Parts: sequence; structure tokens; C-alpha cells
Amino acid sequence: MLQRDVQIISVDDHVIEHPTVWQDRLPDKFKEAGPKIVRDDAGNDVWMFEGRPHYNIGLNAVAGKRREDYGVDPARYEDMRPGCYLMEDRLKDMDEDGIWAQLCFPTFPGFAGSTFWRADDKELASACVRAYNDWMIDEWCASAPERMIPLVLMPYWDAEECVREAERTAGKGAKAISFIEAPHSVGLPSFHTDHWDRFLSAVSNTGMPLCLHFGSGGPPPTAPNGPFTAAIALYGLNSLMTTVELVNSRIFEKAPDLKVALSEGGIGWMPYILERADYTWDRHRFYTGMSDARRPSEIFRDHIFGCFISDDAGLRNLDLIGVDNVIFEGDYPHSDSNWPHARKMLEESLAHVPDDVARKIAEDNARKLFHFPRRG
Repeated sequence: MLQRDVQIISVDDHVIEHPTVWQDRLPDKFKEAGPKIVRDDAGNDVWMFEGRPHYNIGLNAVAGKRREDYGVDPARYEDMRPGCYLMEDRLKDMDEDGIWAQLCFPTFPGFAGSTFWRADDKELASACVRAYNDWMIDEWCASAPERMIPLVLMPYWDAEECVREAERTAGKGAKAISFIEAPHSVGLPSFHTDHWDRFLSAVSNTGMPLCLHFGSGGPPPTAPNGPFTAAIALYGLNSLMTTVELVNSRIFEKAPDLKVALSEGGIGWMPYILERADYTWDRHRFYTGMSDARRPSEIFRDHIFGCFISDDAGLRNLDLIGVDNVIFEGDYPHSDSNWPHARKMLEESLAHVPDDVARKIAEDNARKLFHFPRRG
């Protein structure tokens, strides 16, 4: 069970960027085309970027709302809880939720920066990535350094620039990198090529894990015209497929200290896919060029971490996953969040788990992975 002194760390939450994040930090030549908030004719707050509107959907900021009021309609800042975008209020909401520390993914940029990937001007896009990272490290996290874990983006359209940005942000105190879960899904070289070798080696050397948020590589394959509930239920399939790709790759041989967190991917599917990956590797490794590779479940054990919000199926099978490979997340202020009941619900989920294992899942595994020690 979860002891009272455990400081719960959530490794997947979200921040709604305040209106001047980029205008405060971009070089003058990029400010006109760079992200800025305007009001449309309907009174909605809209991000303008390269002259085109980008709406925040309502599901990005539903903490505190009734489920009957959820929706994907555009939102205004005054319709959100202030904790979505103001640190003072975020800390109050975390205290009410029973969460000690958070790692926050972006909103306007997309989980791994897909908004900037789609930009026409990649020089502007790279400047936007750097501006976001500086804001995340120097403002958002610096205002509460014991309670915020700095997560940064990469200009993943340029592998060499990724190397430079990983090293730059590590020097500024970044603790993790958000990266696209399946580069091949957007037409970039896959993890099975040597395209990412220098970047992954640099990341490995910094000690920062890659956080691969489900959906960062696009939506799961669902039937056309079906309800959005089907897509939401299947987003974890992205993490499953990413896991199979990773444990059948050679990237960890080239970057031996690299760690990967499967953000919001869940853990209930892991026992099956690890068993299946080992089974197929054992039978097919000789003619597929994998005979000298490590067993997939061994690669998983040493390098990959599952992240869950509510996942009793996984928690009942921790022996098949590994108690050192599981971490909690709260998803504030998104629609999977259980705010303000996260601690209560996690306590209930871990009621059958030994105290030392519950402590690992709620706090210790995250502190170790993100090099985020307790202070005092």
C-alpha cells in the first residue's frame, strides 16, 4: 500500500502555455510569424502561427469540469482553471490532488513539437523550439524547482540540430526530452536506421530519458466515422507498437545508457507483448539478423519504462513487467486526469501492493529515471 510520506511524482502532465511565451523570447525577425494569441470573431483564444490559426481543444483543459461538460470546442483562458497556465495556481491544484512533483508536456507545440514540424519555415520552427525550452527551464520549472521536472523539445526534422539542442538544454538543467514515438510515421528515418545514432548517443551521455508520448507520431488506425471514444481507447496501441520496434532494434547497443518512458501508454498490455516478442525473437532471430541481439524482454527491463494513470490489469501483473519499470502519471489537466482525487485513487490501486513496491511506483522509480532527488 502507499505510505503517507510518499511524495507522488507524476511523469505526464500538461501545461497550457501563457500567451507571450514565444513573443517574449523569439528574435525580432521571427516575432511576426511566431506564435501569438488573438481573439477570433467568436471570442475564442486562438494561436496564430505563420499567419494560420491553431485552436486549443477543450479536452486539453477539463480539470475541475463535469464529464458532461467535456468537449473538443475551442477554449478561452478564462474558461480554464488558472492552474493550467499559472504556476502559483498549479501548485495549489497539485496540493489538492496529492501530487508532489510533475513533468509537463506542451500543448500548442504538440506532445513532441509536431506543430513546429509542420511549419513552412524550419528556421523559425527551430527558434520556436529553443524559445519553448528556455521558457520551460528558466520560467515554468525554475519557479518551483523541487516540484517541476524540466522536459524539453527537439527540432526533430534535423538530427544534427537535435544533438546541439540536447546538449544545450542538458547544460541548462533539463531532465528529459519529449520525442516522436515513431519517426517513420511522419516520413522520417526509423529507429532501425543510423540516422538517429549521434542524437541518441548524445542523449544517452546526458542521462536524460526520451519520453515518447502516445499520439506524438499520429493517431491510432481506427475506422472512419467512428466515435472518438474508439481512438482514445486505442492510443495505447501506439506505445505497444513503439515498444516492439524498440526491443527489436539496435539503438541500445549504440546508446547503452539510453532510457525510454512510454508516456500515457499504460502497462496492462506489457505482459503479453513481452512474452510475444520473446517468442517470435526465439523462433525467427537467425534468418532476420537478430541472432546476436539480446532477448527483447531483457532490453525492456534495462531501458524502457511504462507509465500509467489507472491500470489495474498492469498492477496485478507487476511480476511480468518489473516493479522497477513502472511509473505513475496524473495527466492534469487533460480528460484522463482524476484531479483532485489522484492520490486517493492511486492509494486504492496500490492497496494490494507491498509498501516498498508502491513507493517505487509512486516516487522512487521516477526520481531515479529523471535524476530528481529528494531535497531535505
